[in-house]
Amino acid sequence: MESMAPQLTRSGGAALRALVVDDEESIRSLVAMALRYGGWEVELAENGAVAIEKVRTFDPDVLVLDIMMPEIDGLGVLSKIRSEGYLVPVLFLTAKDSVEDRVQGLTAGGDDYVVKPFSLEELIARLRGLVRRSQLAAPQEPDAILRVGNLSLNEDSYEVSRGGTNIELTSTEFDLLRYLMSNPGRVLSKAQILDRVWSYDYQGKDTVVELYISYLRKKIDVLGDKMIHTVRGAGYMIKP
Repeated sequence: MESMAPQLTRSGGAALRALVVDDEESIRSLVAMALRYGGWEVELAENGAVAIEKVRTFDPDVLVLDIMMPEIDGLGVLSKIRSEGYLVPVLFLTAKDSVEDRVQGLTAGGDDYVVKPFSLEELIARLRGLVRRSQLAAPQEPDAILRVGNLSLNEDSYEVSRGGTNIELTSTEFDLLRYLMSNPGRVLSKAQILDRVWSYDYQGKDTVVELYISYLRKKIDVLGDKMIHTVRGAGYMIKP
């Protein structure tokens, strides 16, 4: 099992997102545990209908999809999301070990497969390979603008605005906000923030994080509903 966060990340340094779809709770939990241990952000779906909705709302970087499920099976899920224009890489899970089933999944638009029972290490390695290939195939000029609700941050021009109102930030405030906005809805600990914004060799007190969070709140939260939240005993998060 991976013991370090993946080097691959989303634009802006956010964690990779995986959607795991299987009607067996034990398999969902096992795969999710392994991925989260490796630094991935994970959502679960127990059936095809839930999977389709979560593809729309979670925007995963890769989809782990069981073929054999009641009602809407894996092939049906794939057909639906492809018809809606979602090009997320798909790795099929299947209990069948026949050439015909492998071919059926791949020709339907899947990108890879593993046969149950499978090795978690192999599964994660294959997922990383799928994400790497999809990133290489993506446009080489990523969107420089991060958005959370009506808050936007331009990484190229260093411009920040909320609801059309420009916000002046210091360089440290900007770096902190960029890190928060690269991980919307995710709780970031003081240690994570110190490492990313102030660097690993920072020798000062972690109260500097609280101080700069308060600076951001005075400039951002005053322009509308509260966006920067404290999760007691855990850290901070930003969400619409």
